[in-house]
Amino acid sequence: MPISPQKFTLALAITFVLSGCSVMRSYDDELKQTVDLVAQGQVNQALQQLDSNNTSSDKDLLYYFEKGTLQRFNNQYKDSISTWLSADRLVNEWENEAKIRAGAILENIGAVTLNDKTRRYDGHDYEKVMLSTQLALDHLLNGDWDFARTEIKKTHEREAVIAEVRAKEADEIEKESKAKGIGTTFKDLNGYPVETLNSPEITSLKNGYQSAFSHYLAGFVYEALNEPSLASAGYRQAIELRPNIKTLEDGLSGLDLRPRQHKPNETDVLMVVESGVAPSLSSIMIPIPVIYKGLGVIPISFPVLHSDPTHTTAPNYVSIDSAINQPLAMVTSLDAMSKRALKDDMTGIILRGILRSAVKTASQQALMSSNNTYAVLAGVALNAANVITESADERTWRTLPSTINVARFSLPTGKHEFTIGSRKQTLEINGSHAVVVARVINNQVYWSQPVYTAKMPANNTLPVQHVEPEIMPTKTARKSSNKKRSKK
Repeated sequence: MPISPQKFTLALAITFVLSGCSVMRSYDDELKQTVDLVAQGQVNQALQQLDSNNTSSDKDLLYYFEKGTLQRFNNQYKDSISTWLSADRLVNEWENEAKIRAGAILENIGAVTLNDKTRRYDGHDYEKVMLSTQLALDHLLNGDWDFARTEIKKTHEREAVIAEVRAKEADEIEKESKAKGIGTTFKDLNGYPVETLNSPEITSLKNGYQSAFSHYLAGFVYEALNEPSLASAGYRQAIELRPNIKTLEDGLSGLDLRPRQHKPNETDVLMVVESGVAPSLSSIMIPIPVIYKGLGVIPISFPVLHSDPTHTTAPNYVSIDSAINQPLAMVTSLDAMSKRALKDDMTGIILRGILRSAVKTASQQALMSSNNTYAVLAGVALNAANVITESADERTWRTLPSTINVARFSLPTGKHEFTIGSRKQTLEINGSHAVVVARVINNQVYWSQPVYTAKMPANNTLPVQHVEPEIMPTKTARKSSNKKRSKK
């Protein structure tokens, strides 16, 4: 059917509009500047820049991710909690929808015709879980251990939802790939840096969203609240995810001894040192053979993760009162987790890319084969638009740390001087348990001073009632339960 001049003009207009919106936005460029400001100690300027890059009243998930981190650096715990709770509401929306549409491959037409940037950003799976973990840390730093426990419980539930959704998605991708005759894996992409996703550190991970730190923190919080059976489960899970780490093993082996060995006016301290920033994403174009009325080769964009060695220098120990050097154990690498997550996602990314290219090829050939001049011109314009808009999704939570290291030790309650590298900070330690968080970026160390309130475990904390965590049932379990009720 001939295309009218009006439709041709409209197509061009749409192309130019898309070129100026999120389809062409370079999130990596924006956040590189923000991270550089943080590395220079200019957090307020970084916050201002983040706001200037996100002027829309309808803020997206990444905005809340990044802003909450920057507010933590300023010790604005209540503001950080509020910001991250806004992010949490968006993740909850994804969870509720995911239970219904689990396994959906092509969520909207933009993912087919333009690129993955047109898809709503729901966060990578490890980001969703780390949001709950970071919220728990914020509550601990704000002195509210009960709210921290709520976030810890949410972490377990969120992991269960993700596991169920991804299992269904993998089945759907396999079915769709077989139906379309698509069998390419990321190892077959000629020109893709396979080594970035295939190192032993990455392949040895159980998955791309469960972290040993999250579960060790769960154990520490449950232990502080006198729930030893839940603490034991947290420590065991941490050891399973990151075996042969003495600090993690000591958490479990010393669980029964620590209450008896605890002295009055002494605090069990968990030192958390977050280092560097998470990897950045960039787009790489790789020619892929696409069959449509013959064999053709079309360039498709794929995401590549790049570690950030500039801002990533993990310390080996923390000094206390210029006398004690406590070794730090690396328990979680978000650098490795993000790459494992991408490795697991690549099958779906490749499938969408090939289907997208097939649609583009069909549309372009239909126009170019027409005898109508306007249709041919529209085909040329469409080809140019395809080249312009073909880009991988570069969105990722950049202000997350690259690695998380921990140390655990006892200190007399009171003020102590902590030193990491050349940076010193006097912090007050109180209560039976305390969490101290430091973030190292370049030569900057952002210290988090815990706030002490009546809501934190005191040295004379009495045992509380044990409550088992509510684990969200799988769909299969829900069906079984419904059948039992219907029989009754």
